[in-house]
Amino acid sequence: MSNLTASRALAPVGTAGKLFAFGLDVGRGLFRRPFQMREFLQQAWFIASVTIIPTALVAIPFGAVIALQVGGLVKQFGAQSFTGSAAVLAVVREAGPIATSLLIAGAGGSAIAADLGARKIREELDAMMVLGIDPIQRLVVPRVLACMLVAVFLNGLVSVVGVAGGYVFNVVLQDGTPGAYLSSFTALAQLPDLWQGMIKALVFGLIAAIVACYKGMNAAGGPKGVGDAVNESVVITFMLLFVVNFVMSAIYFQLVPPKTG
Repeated sequence: MSNLTASRALAPVGTAGKLFAFGLDVGRGLFRRPFQMREFLQQAWFIASVTIIPTALVAIPFGAVIALQVGGLVKQFGAQSFTGSAAVLAVVREAGPIATSLLIAGAGGSAIAADLGARKIREELDAMMVLGIDPIQRLVVPRVLACMLVAVFLNGLVSVVGVAGGYVFNVVLQDGTPGAYLSSFTALAQLPDLWQGMIKALVFGLIAAIVACYKGMNAAGGPKGVGDAVNESVVITFMLLFVVNFVMSAIYFQLVPPKTG
């Protein structure tokens, strides 16, 4: 009984180790040839098609809420002229990558896990291995690169739509002036903030794709197992993204000093 309890307690550690080893296998597969360009383009188009509209729709309330919260806060301090700069920082540094990663994991990642899980229970992956085809190089690597590429572009979309939404809500609802909102962009924001958001989106897309592919390729138990793998992939990705986001933000603030107004 004690051995069974110990094995259950150590199961998450084993899963984390297998996931890390899978990530290393994917990293090695990136440098193998031939590269599956057609599969990469198809997956990038598919992931973009299922995420671009929800991302744009989510970015609008993100920018609006940030503008309302930041606008109300800076108004208490009498610093209305910094509303635009603070809103841009919040969207570019945090809201953009987070919104992008959640939609990549929830829409694109779940589709990837379902697709690979269905291939697993139909024994297509085993058939590929019998034929000498590496499923990681043939199926996983193109999906990982596609998620990373789409995540970067979606992050740019969220940043633009979020800043535009914040501008509209600040000018319309908070009686802000368009000139003050736009001219304050460079007061606190700096170019490394934009690069940080892009790097975050790239890393978040990588994590979402690796987790989705891992859970899909290890699905078992028929259609129910595929559904469980999809749910687990989304939950695990969300948890990892928030942890990695905190670590990357902490490192960034240590390396890049904040710009003073």
